[in-house]
Amino acid sequence: MDFSQQVVIDTAQQDWVASPMPGVWRKPLAREDAERGHATSIVRYDPGASFSTHDHPLGEEILVLSGTFSDQTGDYKAGTYFRNPEGFRHAPFSAEGCTILVKLHQFSPQDNAHVVIDTRTAQWSPGQGNLQVMPLHACGSEQVALVKWPAGEKFLPHTHFGGEEIYVMEGEFIDEHGRYPAGTWIRSPHLSQHHPYVEQDTLIWVKVGHLNS
Repeated sequence: MDFSQQVVIDTAQQDWVASPMPGVWRKPLAREDAERGHATSIVRYDPGASFSTHDHPLGEEILVLSGTFSDQTGDYKAGTYFRNPEGFRHAPFSAEGCTILVKLHQFSPQDNAHVVIDTRTAQWSPGQGNLQVMPLHACGSEQVALVKWPAGEKFLPHTHFGGEEIYVMEGEFIDEHGRYPAGTWIRSPHLSQHHPYVEQDTLIWVKVGHLNS
């Protein structure tokens, strides 16, 4: 929870931790309190597992990494990105099992958009160099996107105003500080700098501009 420090976690090396609900497991990445407040986690639902009805003070942000995540509003397959604002209540479950990246209690007070994007069918836009970008959400200084890096691509050295958070979905992300294989979560503080590149095709989820307070 010290946002002034860089955090790098290879979630493939983490053990699963049982949640209060049977069949629901977590790999905590950042957590303010045991079962409330700011939290970022990888969560796994065993086939048939479910969670009791609950709401999300200051919102819930989810990226489905594998399987199918479900609630009373529908079934969301791997690649679905959604944001449930404060006041949204649901009872999630997974018939076949799933793994998701989850961020809780992190919306700005004015951010009340309910967002559902199937990234398997949404459109990519050209980014800097040969990058491809899929914008997912923006509110104030915060921006969220998927970014495709083709093998051998390099990005200009840059500074993260408002910080940067990355989850490596495929391939391997690299900078002068280290190498980050698929499954790695990186949180870099406000005004941190790096010079990233890749050697193989790489896909990342990235959020910027949200860590300057």
